[in-house]
Amino acid sequence: MSKISAGLVGLASIAMIASPAFAQETTEDRPFSGIYVGAAGGYDVQPNDVGSSVLFDRNLDGRFGDTVLSGNPAGNAFGAGGFCNGRAVNTATGTATAGRGPQNGGLGCRNDKDGWAYYGRVGFDTQRGNIVVGAVGEFGKTEISDSVSAFSGTPANYVMTRSVKWESSIRGRAGYAADTTLFYGTFGAGYARIDRSFSSSQSTNTFTGRGDRNQWGILGGGGIEQKLGRNFSVGMEYMYHQYQDNDYRVRVAGPAGTPFTNATNGGTATGTDLRRSDDKFRWHSLRATAAFRF
Repeated sequence: MSKISAGLVGLASIAMIASPAFAQETTEDRPFSGIYVGAAGGYDVQPNDVGSSVLFDRNLDGRFGDTVLSGNPAGNAFGAGGFCNGRAVNTATGTATAGRGPQNGGLGCRNDKDGWAYYGRVGFDTQRGNIVVGAVGEFGKTEISDSVSAFSGTPANYVMTRSVKWESSIRGRAGYAADTTLFYGTFGAGYARIDRSFSSSQSTNTFTGRGDRNQWGILGGGGIEQKLGRNFSVGMEYMYHQYQDNDYRVRVAGPAGTPFTNATNGGTATGTDLRRSDDKFRWHSLRATAAFRF
């Protein structure tokens, strides 16, 4: 169980034994006080990662930005094909566009995949007049995925993809209640398991990925919540998610003499490390919420 997932359990336990001074029972004059459980679901979209690329460490010194060389005379192996954000559009081997990038006659990349998201939540609020403050914890999943592709002059493509296996967060919440309508903002820490994968249209080299899957991040946003009777409420919410994702590496190895394993072109026969140039995984959520308040 992740640290924040355990924190959600702790938050629920604290909420259940919270003192009356902090988590009061819901009443007509304090409609947003008390403990609640609920759910949130909606659609997630990603910003356009224009300019994303793949970086190379040819001599395995931990510093990226090297140029992979090929040919005689040696030239930039990725100079002709280039890079694009998204997953490479593969065409059948032997066709004119197979393995080619947007700069040398290829079909380029598909847009990153946006998708649905669904979360469970538990929280507690206290209301003083029109002011509401509290905390909320969530655990759930989003169906988005984010790719970047590189194209060598071979031609061949190299695709790095990341997606979210699960996400948890604990956030503060503060707002203004106008009768039974609450307008609020929320901000806090997130902890997510990020799945990574790598694929290539060439099979001469071998590819091995490594890196910590669990990453810390931040979430922030706001919304509106409307009470329906004493205990139920529904609402709409916007949320921004950002996670640091800069430690995933792919080691390209294989027979000596390939552009990735050529010790005479400024590299090493051991291989070449690859990583993404964009080190943050970001997306936006627009979702509906529902809660039962005790």
